[in-house]
Amino acid sequence: MANILIVEDETSLNEAYNIILTKEGHKPTSVFNGLQALKAVAKQVPDLILLDLRMPEMDGVAFLEKLQAPTNHPKTKITIFSNYDVQQDIDEAFKLGATRYMLKAWASPKELVRVVNETLTDKPSKGQVKKT
Repeated sequence: MANILIVEDETSLNEAYNIILTKEGHKPTSVFNGLQALKAVAKQVPDLILLDLRMPEMDGVAFLEKLQAPTNHPKTKITIFSNYDVQQDIDEAFKLGATRYMLKAWASPKELVRVVNETLTDKPSKGQVKKT
């Protein structure tokens, strides 16, 4: 069981991810933007952050800049799970500590579970980009 922070502004997707990951035995916490995510990490450092890039108030890249995960939370894994596929922002997210990227549009619930579990065990998965 892993502590997973879901950072997703679309309520229905956030709820769906929470249900799927709970059924899988994980302990998800849901927030809806980067500001809320920073507060959640300050309360409890997650094993994995499932991060959308485009959100109100503070987007995913700005969140990663503030979080400084490689320095402050080196054991926390970060998976970008977004429909936003601008390569410059994806590259910036990797520079700021993200380790995986996957398009939400390609992910079924089964695929979400696979991506999360393989990220937690640091195994590459088909359809993922892994920073090397």
